[in-house]
Amino acid sequence: METIYRSIRHKKSSYYLAALCTIVLGLTNCTKNFQKYNTDPTGIPNKDVQIASVFIPFEQEIMYSADDGYQVGQNLNADIYAGYSCPPQFFGTTLNNMNYVFVDNWNQEAFNSIYTNLLGPIKNKLAATGVKTTQPDFWAIALIVQVEAMDRITDKFGPVPYSAIGKSLTTTPYDTQQSIYQQMFAQLDTAASSLNAFITANPSATPFVNSDVVYGGDYTKWLKFANSLRLRLAMHLVKVDPATAQKQAEIAMAAPGGLLSDPSDNAAIAVAGQNDYWQITASYTDNSMNASIGTYMVGLKDPRLPVYFTPVDITQGPLPAKYAGQYIGIRLGTNVHSKPLYSGFSVYNYNTTFLVTSKETVMTAAEVYFLKAEAALRGWTGAGDVQTNYEAGINSSMAQYGVTSGVAAYIADGTSKQTDYVDPQNAADNMAALSTITVKWDPSATNEVKLERIITQKWLAMFPEGQEAWTEFRRTGYPKIFPVVNNQSGGAISTQIQVRRLSYPISEYSTNGPAVKAGVALLGGPDNGGTRLWWDVNKGNF
Repeated sequence: METIYRSIRHKKSSYYLAALCTIVLGLTNCTKNFQKYNTDPTGIPNKDVQIASVFIPFEQEIMYSADDGYQVGQNLNADIYAGYSCPPQFFGTTLNNMNYVFVDNWNQEAFNSIYTNLLGPIKNKLAATGVKTTQPDFWAIALIVQVEAMDRITDKFGPVPYSAIGKSLTTTPYDTQQSIYQQMFAQLDTAASSLNAFITANPSATPFVNSDVVYGGDYTKWLKFANSLRLRLAMHLVKVDPATAQKQAEIAMAAPGGLLSDPSDNAAIAVAGQNDYWQITASYTDNSMNASIGTYMVGLKDPRLPVYFTPVDITQGPLPAKYAGQYIGIRLGTNVHSKPLYSGFSVYNYNTTFLVTSKETVMTAAEVYFLKAEAALRGWTGAGDVQTNYEAGINSSMAQYGVTSGVAAYIADGTSKQTDYVDPQNAADNMAALSTITVKWDPSATNEVKLERIITQKWLAMFPEGQEAWTEFRRTGYPKIFPVVNNQSGGAISTQIQVRRLSYPISEYSTNGPAVKAGVALLGGPDNGGTRLWWDVNKGNF
């Protein structure tokens, strides 16, 4: 198991590469990282260097790829809590994220890496080159990347540093999550305005073409992404601030440039080195299908199932021959112990879908159609028809993966439902299906049932991007994800309500103590996984 052990050793030796980039953390590493603290993290030796040439690592860091951190930065938190994945081993520790005892050495990657490798350099070094005024179009792309990355941090932890990043070498205050969202909307305002102006004045220009691993310099697609990202962020606020949610959503749906509307518009990153899903699944063999998504896709007869996952491989583990060809996942919190006890279960399809060179998608046209479906359900201007958007979302997801056979039958299926879960290794882990939702749209259903149908299909379409899937599960309660088998949190996290956030890294308390303590006060509850975020309001969806 080179994976986590190797990753953790790597993280310990590379915390907080540049003090000016973010919070001053990791005092125990000051001597070892002295040169890194005093090195320009953007790699821009002077303003004569093409600014765009250093931007690719910023884009790639959205998925924690700058320091090979996806596994601990996202897979072992958001992906597992979203019901997408489950590792087939405990990584040498019986108390861990899978049974609700947070491993600080894992979760701190989600907090530290983006600050060090993306937010800090953009806010302090890139901005210092004067790019805001000299190349406002390029700065617009930087702002969109910054918002996408910041949303990942705040929606994992809650209040975090943002407005004051890099202003002090001793402490960095925390912003409320409400303030962070306000800043993100304002940054999207600036980005959209700048891109609109540039596209109008230079309709065929692509100055960013050789330094963009998302859209290859196509500003029209970046504008669609900015508008769509605004719509996503707006929907997060529907319970805590419905007026702002509706206002921002309606701005997005009416914005010049439009929204992501076709799979060719999808925001996807060509990461450095190996595709993260391929790496943790094929190379590390540390990533299996979660029982939740498996039982939905099997029960609903989803034609994407063999595209997303591989069937049981009896040659890789102890499962008998009768399970060959079936799709079986692992429930979160199962006592998987060490390999190969749960090896051979279904895994992400690294043979034909998540290849070593595949791009990693952060937002799709399918998600946008489901966002519009919910907006229409809520009666917001510009959203269109609920059913039309709902079915367009399914069709867009199928098209994204080249699935054509069985799509019409899937959309028209009003009887198939999530199936029960049966663990071939331990009957104690078995669980009856939680949902009775079907695929076929029912205009006579209640709004709550309609929302469950929308979010369930949205969840299936967003796979494998667990960050946003986890956010939507926390916001809406859908889809209905199997509870953890063994909850070792000592009551800090409810088995039924499930994990709501990650705890702040221990290093924050030792190096940024007053600020993180004030951040906990802003959080409004204890610094554990059971405390809800600002937008995660405990009330009904309507």
